Amino acid sequence: MFNTPFVLSFALLLSFPLLFLFAPRIFPPKHVEISIPDELDDLALFRRATLASIDRGGGAISRLGTTNPHLKIAFLFLTNTDLHFAPLWDRFFAGHDGLYNIYIHADPSAKVSPPSGQIFKGRFIAAKRTQRASPTLISAARRLMATALLDDPLNSYFALVSQHCIPLHSFNYIYNSLFTSQFPEYRSFIQILSNESYMWDRYVARGESAMLPEVPFDRFRFGSQFFVLTRRHALVVIRDRRLWRKFRLPCLNDDSCYPEEHYFPTLLSMEDPEGCTQYTLTRVNWTESVDGHPRTYFPAEISSELIYKLRESNSTYSHMFARKFSPDCLKPLMDIADKVIFRD
Repeated sequence: MFNTPFVLSFALLLSFPLLFLFAPRIFPPKHVEISIPDELDDLALFRRATLASIDRGGGAISRLGTTNPHLKIAFLFLTNTDLHFAPLWDRFFAGHDGLYNIYIHADPSAKVSPPSGQIFKGRFIAAKRTQRASPTLISAARRLMATALLDDPLNSYFALVSQHCIPLHSFNYIYNSLFTSQFPEYRSFIQILSNESYMWDRYVARGESAMLPEVPFDRFRFGSQFFVLTRRHALVVIRDRRLWRKFRLPCLNDDSCYPEEHYFPTLLSMEDPEGCTQYTLTRVNWTESVDGHPRTYFPAEISSELIYKLRESNSTYSHMFARKFSPDCLKPLMDIADKVIFRD
């Protein structure tokens, strides 16, 4: 009744909807690649920021920092969703105009909505697509730093945070801790670790000798992707070409590939280890991680006790930021903002 070619063609036609349905589960998602035009755009931006800093006298913070009220913290928001905690950050920044700048890198494919309120208005920078566990997150952070360097010569510290981050202290506390307590020796707050058990697997993720000769294994480092850098170190980051050529290489083993957790600690430990504290100011709970993501806090857990616990640190400084919080934590956080979080 039906010839064989007709049956095969008809069966193939019926299989197309199933292919679209199950293909994402069968085949891993394609990595977001950094195109040549995107790379050239970044290089042009980095060059402009570097030249502007040279014209303005370099990246050093003035020794008059304790008496100059205009040195600023550049807050660099790296996001691929709406900024759910914008109202909390709005309260954090209130009354401190002239002491900070905000820059937001939002993945354009995510269609992030601008937060309401004046402090975030016009603060989105030209952004490219990003993907977790890929060099695109390194590019986005460098893009934020370059934009901030170019925008305002008074940006003296560069704090990278995500949409899941919250402040753990008042703006005054953080500002004074960074500028007054460290004077006259300003250092970057970036976690730099070298003896983690998984270091070799991550080092060879691109191939056993792919990182050589620029990055021998004994110079390879690990750390949190969220940090607070000095202007001097932000310039080191955007000027780098040598290590970037290695860290942008595609991984052969995706399970061990987290370049955004290795590039910045490796670069700065090689360039200026004494200028780094070796620890981060952002508290993250990895003891209960799920699928490579840190523990997420939910509304029922929000309390003054949690805030006090998250502040605790083994270093000289209290933790100043924390992640990761679910978006519906906003209301309970706002309820304790004035009496707990910003009361110092």
